[in-house]
Amino acid sequence: MSGAMTDHWFEPLADYLGNAYLRYSFTKGTRQEVDAIVAALGLQPGQRVLDVGCGPGRHGYELARRGITVHGVDISQRFVDLANASAPEGATFARLDARSLGFDAEFDAVICLCQGAFGLMTAGGDDALVLEGIARALRPGGRLALSAFSAYFAVRYHEGAVFDADRGISHERTEIRNEAGESRETDLWTACYTPRELRLLCSAVGLHVDEIWAVTPGDYVRRPPSTETPEHLVLAHR
Repeated sequence: MSGAMTDHWFEPLADYLGNAYLRYSFTKGTRQEVDAIVAALGLQPGQRVLDVGCGPGRHGYELARRGITVHGVDISQRFVDLANASAPEGATFARLDARSLGFDAEFDAVICLCQGAFGLMTAGGDDALVLEGIARALRPGGRLALSAFSAYFAVRYHEGAVFDADRGISHERTEIRNEAGESRETDLWTACYTPRELRLLCSAVGLHVDEIWAVTPGDYVRRPPSTETPEHLVLAHR
């Protein structure tokens, strides 16, 4: 495994949040999300999964408890330290920039959920680099589950943010709280996608899209893409 460590706007945000990240409502549906991913990807005990943009390790922990070997990577050293502090057997975590994944056909599956790296890489071409590294990390026939913000939903409902229609990026100014309950304002940038764009990006790196679901955090259910849910869940294979 190799890769240059590159500064990213998310790092200081993660440093400030620390374990308080897990207080936010979008992190509370981990078990349901993993139930759905395990079923959709056909994951079995003993298989090896790469978690790209793992955060404090919530999905990795849940997979490891089911006998699946997980390696999580995240650009935030703070999140990696939190993940390693109480990692269950079968789960390991390391700091790595998702734009520089250096794995080669080592994993049966890759997950990249809750805008874990993909979507937070808002410079032109960065998300393509993330997908290219993910595709390379998968063994032939390996499966991918990747979530992405919906451009449809952002345009229709996200009134608290400014949507850049040219770049497909949503920008908002919001308040976050750290572990001590102290608050500060911060900027968030998230790339938003249509299903067609996601299929094209996957195809360009040799990933074959099987399905795209319309999902909400904690409610990963097989639904066709629509304008009514905030995220798309891409299920694909190499």
